[in-house]
Amino acid sequence: MGERVGIGFDVHRLVEGRDLILGGVTIPWDKGLDGHSDADVLAHAIMDAILGAAALPDIGRLFPDDYEEYEGISSLLLLERVMDLLAEEGYGVVNVDSTIICEEPKIMPHTEKIRECLAKAMNIPVSCVSVKATTTEKLGFTGRGEGIAAQAICMITDAI
Repeated sequence: MGERVGIGFDVHRLVEGRDLILGGVTIPWDKGLDGHSDADVLAHAIMDAILGAAALPDIGRLFPDDYEEYEGISSLLLLERVMDLLAEEGYGVVNVDSTIICEEPKIMPHTEKIRECLAKAMNIPVSCVSVKATTTEKLGFTGRGEGIAAQAICMITDAI
């Protein structure tokens, strides 16, 4: 089987009245992400990267947004389930590199806590999880503050 790579991407609309959760961390801000689960766009991108590397179904098929059991669920719990599926296939995560795309709020003050939460959910060292943030220089839906996007890439290998 060897080493394999996967990429993931997700986007959610910003709305009032919801917490902003990124990588399992609640970020203090006046808006949050809209979605059936906690709408953690970063965790969703990472899950799809992992699932893609293993050629497993994406999160939309594994955790449909019309299933009541997933309403409001923590995406870190879903990430743990993805890790269980990965292990069943005989793989483990080597590393994850991710980018959050938004104009605001500022993400850098929260990246270390996000890395810790993601590493714990994936049961890998924090040194194997990278979280970065960037803007789109006020271009597009993220630039207008309408939503937040995230992308991720991961490498998996035969479980040791």
